[in-house]
Amino acid sequence: SNVDNITRGHLTGAVTTVFIPTLYILVFGIGLPANALGLWIMITKIRKLPSTIFLINLATSDLLLILMLPFKISYHLMGNDWIFGEALCRLYTGLFYGNMYCSILLLTFISVDRYFALVHPFLSLRFRDKRLACGVCLGTWALVSLSLLPFLLVQQTYHIHNLNVTTCHDVLPLRQQNGYFFYYFASLVTVEFALPCAITLFCYGSVIKTLAFNEKKYKRAAGATTLTLLVYVLCFTPSNVILLTHHLQFFLNHDSDLYIYYMLSLALSGFSSCLDPFIYYFVSDDFRAKVQATLCSRKEKGGRETSQELLRTTTTSTTTNFLYTSHSKTVV
Repeated sequence: SNVDNITRGHLTGAVTTVFIPTLYILVFGIGLPANALGLWIMITKIRKLPSTIFLINLATSDLLLILMLPFKISYHLMGNDWIFGEALCRLYTGLFYGNMYCSILLLTFISVDRYFALVHPFLSLRFRDKRLACGVCLGTWALVSLSLLPFLLVQQTYHIHNLNVTTCHDVLPLRQQNGYFFYYFASLVTVEFALPCAITLFCYGSVIKTLAFNEKKYKRAAGATTLTLLVYVLCFTPSNVILLTHHLQFFLNHDSDLYIYYMLSLALSGFSSCLDPFIYYFVSDDFRAKVQATLCSRKEKGGRETSQELLRTTTTSTTTNFLYTSHSKTVV
């Protein structure tokens, strides 16, 4: 296959070979330790409340994506040349979109859980339990996996002869872009982005309205709401809007000038993996308490070590002065 000059410029330019991999490196460097620590605390240290189960699945989804990022980073740094085979390209593409839509749905269920726990606490006692939360999470994974089957069944790698590179998901035949892809992405964006976003806004808006007179709880709810909205606005909205517009242009005009912006928006969507650990902090009281206890214990340990070191230094100094004084008297 060959590409036109515009696509060639995108595939060889600094945006895709320098800037985008730099963004992914930041996501990997920040997201890996933050999510690994968060997942470890939630699994081993705190009670398995419904909200905790949702957060565990969210952290797992983030880690699955983050662990695949080195392949994507290598791909872009090598001039958008995929050397890892068709199967791994399909797997990465599925995981990338899967992480985004799984995160959106899990954040929505977290907002629904918070809504019933804080706005309708007595009603929530009837159905807020671990079994239901586990069932919802399994259903989420199943829905996202089924909805992303086209990425796993359709060829994603194509060799570009006039650049001598093999692209992964970045260059697709025109027949794919003009056909069912528009209807597929329109359904995907509507069901797994627009509808969950509306539900999330309603739930957190109701929570803030209910807790407006409870200053302590209001601050935490406002923090969770702000971070969730930031994830939606910064990470999810640009990629979904540009994705749908990009395929709409192909559907109507058999061409699109948005792909470079689409690639940038996908890279930005990866930063949700860096922001999600802060959502863990605001949503889960147990998680927040364990993090604070860990930080305090480290400070206390550091303070004790410093005090012991000062004591040893003082004792040594006193002993040295005593020996020096005794020695002086002996000399005299």
